[in-house]
Amino acid sequence: MGSSPFLRHRTHYTRLASHKTFRIKRFLAKKQKQNRPIPQWIRMKTGNKIRYNSKRRHWRRTKLGL
Repeated sequence: MGSSPFLRHRTHYTRLASHKTFRIKRFLAKKQKQNRPIPQWIRMKTGNKIRYNSKRRHWRRTKLGL
């Protein structure tokens, strides 16, 4: 029994999705903003060479690795 009950309780406590640090929240907000389609004016500007955002991420298929 290497870990104390307090530490076991603490790790369980931080696993709740609602309990997140500001750093994690800021990281998730940035990823949420990046996960959008490209604007239509970029398609027009590049002559339709860039058609979609290749870095789009689906919430279930590709995880962030937190």
